[in-house]
Amino acid sequence: MSSTARPRRTEPVSGPALPDRRTVATLLATLLFGITIISFRPFSPMAAEATGGDIVNQLGFGAVGGVSLFCLLTFVDRRVLAGLVGFWWALLLGLFLVSVANAADPSSAFRTAVFTLIGMLAMLAVLTVPRDADAISTVLAVTGLAIVGLCYAGLVVYPDIAVHGTDSTEPQHAGLWRGAFSHKNVAGPVMAGLSFAGLYLMRRGWRWSGGLLLVSALFFLAHTGSKTTTGLVPLAFLLVMGPGLVGLRRAVPLVFAIALAAATVATVGIVVWQPLWDLSQQVSPGLTYTGRTTLWTFLLEMIAKKPWFGYGYESFWGTLVVQLQDKPFDSDWDIRGIVHGHNGYLDIAVLMGIPTLVVAVVAFFVVPMADFLRVPPKRENVFLADFFMMTLMFTAFNAFLESFFFRRVDPVWLFFVLAVFGLRYVSRFTIPGSVVPRERRAPKLVDWAALLRPARIGIARSR
Repeated sequence: MSSTARPRRTEPVSGPALPDRRTVATLLATLLFGITIISFRPFSPMAAEATGGDIVNQLGFGAVGGVSLFCLLTFVDRRVLAGLVGFWWALLLGLFLVSVANAADPSSAFRTAVFTLIGMLAMLAVLTVPRDADAISTVLAVTGLAIVGLCYAGLVVYPDIAVHGTDSTEPQHAGLWRGAFSHKNVAGPVMAGLSFAGLYLMRRGWRWSGGLLLVSALFFLAHTGSKTTTGLVPLAFLLVMGPGLVGLRRAVPLVFAIALAAATVATVGIVVWQPLWDLSQQVSPGLTYTGRTTLWTFLLEMIAKKPWFGYGYESFWGTLVVQLQDKPFDSDWDIRGIVHGHNGYLDIAVLMGIPTLVVAVVAFFVVPMADFLRVPPKRENVFLADFFMMTLMFTAFNAFLESFFFRRVDPVWLFFVLAVFGLRYVSRFTIPGSVVPRERRAPKLVDWAALLRPARIGIARSR
């Protein structure tokens, strides 16, 4: 009988090619990034607040945590994991757990804290699982375009949800876009982060996918009506790219530090020191940051009562501590119904104490700025560092008017975590450009062909 009818044992039998390790890693990172940013309940205004008690989110994000941990232990070099663990973040997470134990309801606070830690694990996987810069670019391009596309699709398919309506608790936002997210103040920062990703892709030569992501994200951002975000995006572009264009790239951390100090003075500073308040009213009469100054004054008074350990994680806003306060008839907002302090830094202090805020400032800004200065002068490392620094700057300034630090799987918090640990990553390890020869690559919207070729790479520690 012919061997074509019944192949011998020693004769190879052709079959479908299995995906290689690099392909699987890139696919998993893409799925993790997309799921954590969009959540398991897109187009649900209450999704961000329901993660703790929603069975779909509990099971879904539990799976995300398991997959993230599996990816970190399976695909990531142990030296990378060890290099990302630093003293200040270890101390900050320890204080975070102390605040959970100090909560009014420790078991409920712990369940919420688990979501926060799962989000952090997912971002670490998204950052470190891709094997090279092309894989990272694929994750950003595919996920970014999918998120933006989903938000635009929502305007057509779910216009009553993807656009703020007049029947909501905030009728002043009617007509503003929020896409698949719970609020315009979430959609705007996400689009900002994706626009930074689009610029990064363009700088790497992914002109079509990067340009499309940049333009579509900025256009959506313009329709969210988020004035703060719209103003901060070009500022982040300028503060990171500007010094580099004139050969002063190492001055970026100094510029960032000065801008942070100025933002502190211009926001919390004016409610702390009367002369600054008087000056602000002369420069901009009636300036209250849409009523936030009254809220910050109240926060500072409450922080002074428990300065060391605060009120405990998830144990201030929405609790009797706030709800039993007298109604402030002379303020724009009723603090009894506020869900957060609209200032991430003050919220850390009121929940976890002033010492934790000090540690957070070091972990969030001092260490990343030092990491930026240590980034080796290699093309891929520099491009990624600029992307992460833009994201860090934007989220840092946004936190003066919004609150997202340690806030479950809030997309803005996830972008912030990605930026902070991203700077640590690129400052310590060399990022390979691609393992696919240039002559074998074709210019496509997304270079899928590069994902289908086997590759073996290692991560070289930069000196």
